[in-house]
Amino acid sequence: MTRRWLVTGCSSGLGAALARAVAAAGDTVLATARKPETLDALVAAHPDRVTVAALDIRDPEQCAEAVRIAEDRLGGIDVLVNNAATGLLGAVEEVSDEELREQLEVLAVAPWRLTRLVLPGMRARRGGHIVNVSSIAGRLSFPGMGAYVAGKHALEGMALALAPEVEPFGIKVTTMEPGGFATRYGSSAAEPARRLPAYRGAAVDFTRDGVRGMTDNPELGRPEDFAALVLRIVAADRTPLRMPVGADAYQYLEAVHEQNGADLAAAKAFAAGAP
Repeated sequence: MTRRWLVTGCSSGLGAALARAVAAAGDTVLATARKPETLDALVAAHPDRVTVAALDIRDPEQCAEAVRIAEDRLGGIDVLVNNAATGLLGAVEEVSDEELREQLEVLAVAPWRLTRLVLPGMRARRGGHIVNVSSIAGRLSFPGMGAYVAGKHALEGMALALAPEVEPFGIKVTTMEPGGFATRYGSSAAEPARRLPAYRGAAVDFTRDGVRGMTDNPELGRPEDFAALVLRIVAADRTPLRMPVGADAYQYLEAVHEQNGADLAAAKAFAAGAP
């Protein structure tokens, strides 16, 4: 079965690997990026399977146009992958209202918008798959990443509500939760305009240094492995709603699951009046 994909954020990293894998598997894809010229090599390698569109997911008109192009040129959209993202590294006190809105626009509002735009076609065809690329930060948190964490938690909350809403129409929803991968995320993550000396040398800086060290680190997960897993997920009859990706993702999430259980027990004991 040949599927028709719309993938955001294809210029590098996980999105680039996924677009290549989709085309190599024989499916067709509308690969999008803010700078579509970065996708020239992908088009050259798979001219019959790859269509390119400029897309800044913060722009509602460009989002609507990308969906229209996919519907017109591919004949429909079977799989939407909300992959495009940015990061912001800073303490809660350092992040301004404007910076927070920008982060939430990219991580939560834009994926919601694109999902809303593709759903009428999927409902009409009685099938489809929404794949949201979240992070382990969608289920836990790190000091110095509050804005990013808030956006990923919002994305996952949307997906949890969406899945039962669209299941009657034959539409599946999967949230991918990668751990560390060898991409340019570490170098591309922004920082707040205001930096406060009080947070220097503390946990915030520890997180920032760790994220910066992830850039193209060969010891981390390979984007190609992520892409292969997404293809398996989309081809499967039954899929997990939330899919951790990478050994470190399972380690983090197992630890947070244990901690959540301990926190719940402590809260229950406190509510009951235990000292």
